[in-house]
Amino acid sequence: MSTAVRHLAWRSAPLLIAAIVVALGVAAVAGGAILMETSSHGARTPHTFSAASAGAASAGAASPGRVPATAGRRGSTDVVTAIEVAPLRRIVPPDLLVISAKGIDPAQLTKIRKLAHVRDVITADGGAIHLGTRLIDVLGVDPSTFRSWTPPATAADERIWSSLARNEFVLSTAAQAQPGLRRGAAYEMAGARQTAVTLGASAALGIPGVDALVSPQTSRVLGLVPNVAAMINAPGADLTALIRQLRAALGPQSQIVNLHGTAGQLPVDSGVHAGRPASYVDLYRQSAAEYCPGLSWTVLAAIGQIESGHGQNDGPSKAGALGPMQFLPSTWQVWGIAGFGDTAANIMDPYDAVPSAARYLCASGADGGGASLYNAIYAYNHADWYVREVLALAQEYAQQFG
Repeated sequence: MSTAVRHLAWRSAPLLIAAIVVALGVAAVAGGAILMETSSHGARTPHTFSAASAGAASAGAASPGRVPATAGRRGSTDVVTAIEVAPLRRIVPPDLLVISAKGIDPAQLTKIRKLAHVRDVITADGGAIHLGTRLIDVLGVDPSTFRSWTPPATAADERIWSSLARNEFVLSTAAQAQPGLRRGAAYEMAGARQTAVTLGASAALGIPGVDALVSPQTSRVLGLVPNVAAMINAPGADLTALIRQLRAALGPQSQIVNLHGTAGQLPVDSGVHAGRPASYVDLYRQSAAEYCPGLSWTVLAAIGQIESGHGQNDGPSKAGALGPMQFLPSTWQVWGIAGFGDTAANIMDPYDAVPSAARYLCASGADGGGASLYNAIYAYNHADWYVREVLALAQEYAQQFG
């Protein structure tokens, strides 16, 4: 029986949670958000460990390489091999979600990319298909690129993306809560064509109304609508004006959702912590609490991610900035301090760089919040888009870690 793929029928106004990446360490490991340990000697090279308390539900082996896939035409003997999943390296906080029932064509996509302030765009195939007797909304995505747009714990969990790369499907945690779906079992998916696909993992997808993700190969088998959705990163843009431009480019039938919503209060950790921090998250928390009371640790986390990927790229930058918080040497001479028991200030050492960043921000008024926080971040990097991106990422860390 052949079933026509329906265009994504969003069951409610979509509210995509802006996604960020928690890429703490050289590589992500299974089990949730990845935190980077810091050793206690010299200029430390952090290692990774799993923080299960921040994890997202997932399943499936994490072994890399090319393995047989479960997706394919029913009755076919074709074997499709898994794709390689690129390491998690970047942050792309989305500002807008665009849905075009007929799909976004290449000319329209080119227009979007050329709009002022648009820095990054990602597209996804999609449609409403049958999973057994259920009608679900599915996106077909490239795991190597799409992961950077998902919530932190999901983005960092290699098992989720390895499962998708093996042409298994990933179910949203909300859909997984429904009875009768078991990871490791194969289920019939029916779109323009039918295929049996194994449920490989479940995860927080961050896209309300989307029930599952499938690989590009499975998307083609099911006949999903190409480029039915797009997420747009446009730091510093006037989003009201940008939405008008997008409607002109895509037509009045397109749906465009502002993903910012109402910003909540950023958490401030005022507790006293004993001992040296064991991870970057702890380091951000303790540095804010001890070196700038009133500053949210999530601001330090956002700056650390944008500047160096939490120590993965210590520079030097084109401007000569160094270390996990990317200080210019001239600025470091004024503001660099030896933190957490160190005897000398080392620009490359996170135990020194993060508290120095907190101290520098505090001197610019970051502990005052509101406009004072905005101005302090602007003093750190003189760009309006940078401030907006830091604050957007800080909100995501607040939502994921509290």
